[in-house]
Amino acid sequence: MPADKLQTLAQLIRRDVERLLTTWRQAVRDLPSARHLDVPTLNDHLPSLLEELAVALETHADESIAHALVEGSPPVHGLQRLQDGFDIVEVVAEYNILRGCIHDLAGAHGFSLQGEAFHILNRVLDHSIGLAVESYATAQALEVQHRREEYLAFVAHDLRTPLNAMALATRVLDVTLAPGASPESVRMLKTLHRNIRQLETLVAKVMEENANLQTEVGVKLERRFLDLWPLIEALVHDLHPVAGTGSTALINEVPEELTVFADAGLLKRVFQNLIANAIAYTPRGAVRIGARAGDADGLTECWVSDSGTGIPPEALTGVFDKGTGDADRSESAGLGLAIVKTFVEAHGGTVDADSEVGRGTTVRFTLPRADGDRRVPAIGIDLGRA
Repeated sequence: MPADKLQTLAQLIRRDVERLLTTWRQAVRDLPSARHLDVPTLNDHLPSLLEELAVALETHADESIAHALVEGSPPVHGLQRLQDGFDIVEVVAEYNILRGCIHDLAGAHGFSLQGEAFHILNRVLDHSIGLAVESYATAQALEVQHRREEYLAFVAHDLRTPLNAMALATRVLDVTLAPGASPESVRMLKTLHRNIRQLETLVAKVMEENANLQTEVGVKLERRFLDLWPLIEALVHDLHPVAGTGSTALINEVPEELTVFADAGLLKRVFQNLIANAIAYTPRGAVRIGARAGDADGLTECWVSDSGTGIPPEALTGVFDKGTGDADRSESAGLGLAIVKTFVEAHGGTVDADSEVGRGTTVRFTLPRADGDRRVPAIGIDLGRA
């Protein structure tokens, strides 16, 4: 195509850019991930990419276009499409749809895209595809790795509470069985101590390596109707060694007939974190676990209330926020209440805390009868007290 033809094609793209984008959007709407996007989000970097194509046609910038695109918008576009929910095939498809729209535009005005024009168009679009796909795939791989690490951090945190209970129960057995323990019992207790120490070391290492992680994502809720009283009673029994030999009373005040619609495993972890957290700040006193069904709003309200040291007002407002772990507790990893918030919100509920220094703290959360399946959301997490 002669130089003047290239100039004319560039002018045509600029003049009909809105019509070109409209035609392109109509075709791209057939991609599942594009259907819900508004026009600005769908367009994203396409206007600037078309301008880059026009400049390449005008200047015959075949050799410099690769550098221009690297400095331009395709890499950012790949990241945007990851956030928009596109899969990588759809990212490639939208560029190829644009290629077809430009061919149609040229044909409608008597231009046959051959020779140099064809070469420049393909170079611009193919290089854009490569840059967008590269940034998309890199970000996706990092996200998957991050999710796995975050999940490991959450699991490690939740393992600490039963491990503490096992360690305390073992020490109680040492005291009660020591006077007349058989050699076999002594060997078994030593083995138990050794394995608990090994697990504690592993958990501590995971927590240290994942200290700056934010959240757990991708955990699908498996909700069903379940009796809440037995779940709490089992936790009270399991956590009794953590509460000490009677110094902190664990009181299950959940009505025996109350049922909730929730993921049993995640709900257990919510209560486990709340109860263990309350025990840590209630060296003597009581931790009460309760719940009630709401008649009007269909919500079930649950709470864990302690008579412990309480939270200062300046710390209470950020108790669920990121980066506010308890500096007075070396074992505080900044995850406990954050896990609670994440799992409650995954159920569609809300969580808040009331506290008074010297009189105790109450953490309340709701469980709605939500419809459909949810996944634990990707949100920042942290902990003010645990």
